[in-house]
Amino acid sequence: MAVTMTERAAKHVAGFLARRGKGIGLRLGVRTTGCSGMAYKLEYADAADPEDQQFESHGVRILVDPKSLAYLDGTELDFVREGLNEGFRFNNPREKDRCGCGESFRV
Repeated sequence: MAVTMTERAAKHVAGFLARRGKGIGLRLGVRTTGCSGMAYKLEYADAADPEDQQFESHGVRILVDPKSLAYLDGTELDFVREGLNEGFRFNNPREKDRCGCGESFRV
């Protein structure tokens, strides 16, 4: 089981953590919401929870709770710029469908 990020995403996260002045990595997870059932969530982590699964990608630590890992296993997190927009993109091989607005997904 693994969750990874591209080098571009890792550079973005590492730069933000450095500017922030604290934090050990990025916490990824899923929550129930939206028209397709689940939505991705991410936040900067200041500490690891005992049950977290931890991965490292390009020098950045990724923390995932056990429930979310079942949905995120194999996912690669990327950071993309498209025109004036930029943000994280989840490349999840388990994703079967995504709602029209892009807010939620289904596995």
